[in-house]
Amino acid sequence: MKEYLIERNISGAGKMDDEQLRAVIAKSNQALAKLGPDVQWQQSFVTDDSVFCVYFANDKNLVKKHAEMVGLPADRILEIRRTVDPSVDAAA
Repeated sequence: MKEYLIERNISGAGKMDDEQLRAVIAKSNQALAKLGPDVQWQQSFVTDDSVFCVYFANDKNLVKKHAEMVGLPADRILEIRRTVDPSVDAAA
């Protein structure tokens, strides 16, 4: 599967309370269950007016389909080519 970073521009995202977040997560999980194992949500990062999500999927269209089913924007869907962290320097 490919790994994707999804940018969702959602005004006030950082002000969502736990109940609002749980409702969105529940709807997302329902859509993922319907789409099957070819698309998986790994994690999300919530900022003031955006949510950045990391997904694994066979292709970009599955990520788009998930966003449509949940009613969330998917303003940018970027394929992650590599992941690096500080430990890469230690391996040199």
